[in-house]
Amino acid sequence: MARFISQTGASATIPALAGIGLRPPHYPGLVDSRPQVGWLEVHSENYFGRGGAPLFYLEKLRGHYPVSLHGVGLSLGSTDPLDRLHLQRLKELAARIEPSLVSEHLSWSSIEGAYLNDLIPLPYTEEALDHLVNRIRQTQDFLERRILIENPSSYVEFTHSTLSEPEFLVETARRADCGILLDVNNVYVSCRNHGWNAEEYLNCIPAERVEEIHLAGHCLNRFEGGEVLIDTHDRPVCEAVWHLYEQALDRFGPCPTLVEWDTNLPSLETLLGEARKANLLLEAHYAQAA
Repeated sequence: MARFISQTGASATIPALAGIGLRPPHYPGLVDSRPQVGWLEVHSENYFGRGGAPLFYLEKLRGHYPVSLHGVGLSLGSTDPLDRLHLQRLKELAARIEPSLVSEHLSWSSIEGAYLNDLIPLPYTEEALDHLVNRIRQTQDFLERRILIENPSSYVEFTHSTLSEPEFLVETARRADCGILLDVNNVYVSCRNHGWNAEEYLNCIPAERVEEIHLAGHCLNRFEGGEVLIDTHDRPVCEAVWHLYEQALDRFGPCPTLVEWDTNLPSLETLLGEARKANLLLEAHYAQAA
């Protein structure tokens, strides 16, 4: 077992404040004005190149803000062999940027080398658990650092699952000795879609495993005979998710919180406004603890 790099050292820690996802239209505004925001998160794969504008801006901003790398393409749940080139590029990027946190998804997205443009949920079985834990361990050994695993949003369930989603997530983190990136919007979306209890979901998660929280917007799709929530990241966080976030803070305490907004991008000021809303809730919980 490799000795993992600490992600909680004084020089690298992401504060328990709100951050925003770094997207190209906001590069100039962030570099020029350096607004007050706790930290930045990027999709790792967008920065695998050896140069170019993305790395140029990321390295500039890395001097002023803590950074987290959030992967979307490792396909940890796939039965394909782990992509060693992908892992090598991620390791090189981490060495270059020195992120405070590195995360991926509890999902799969590739089969026989072909990639789907989505994060597909897993069946929650002991077989899938063993498979995922083994691949997370391999990933952590290769990267020489602990990673976080994010709970998915989902729209269908597997009839042969033997564990609930929070049980599967917690057991994955325990056996692989990784952290949890708790996406509160994903909890809300999945619980609404499947009739689960969101409060019970949160109560299943041990507080010591949660190292980051995500917030995002979603949309409602209606169809003949029903409706489904879709995790779209294309609008503000809704009031129900803000309320669930407050419950999460009650459960886990103040935690680095990212506002995700990936399509129909708003102005930088609008995005920072969402981060300020999260900070107000974080400050209220700090005050309660004082």
